[in-house]
Amino acid sequence: MVMHAATDRLSDTFAALADPTRRAILARLASGEATVNELAEPFAMTQPAVSKHLKVLERAGLISRDRDAQRRPSRLEAKRLAEASAWLDQYRQFWETSFARLDSVLEELTRKKTRRGKTSR
Repeated sequence: MVMHAATDRLSDTFAALADPTRRAILARLASGEATVNELAEPFAMTQPAVSKHLKVLERAGLISRDRDAQRRPSRLEAKRLAEASAWLDQYRQFWETSFARLDSVLEELTRKKTRRGKTSR
């Protein structure tokens, strides 16, 4: 059951990250909290459209939003990104091991070719 919950969180995280606007919003929030108006500035979209993106990010646990008097600042929540990064690390390790094996094979082939070249002279 725990694995199922973690998988659902990963699905929500990757679904939220699939949109370039939401990734840009997260990149902006990495430098500090911001309001909807501040987040909407660089985009050619309305404030309600940006709010919809923020709701997706909030449901995925990637951001949190507070009410601060008249402002409602959003802030990055790194835990879900760390979970996604840890999941991706498993595959990074697989590829690194695969590339290391390929490097070994290529080095061996190069040595054999070099030895054959020396013996045919």
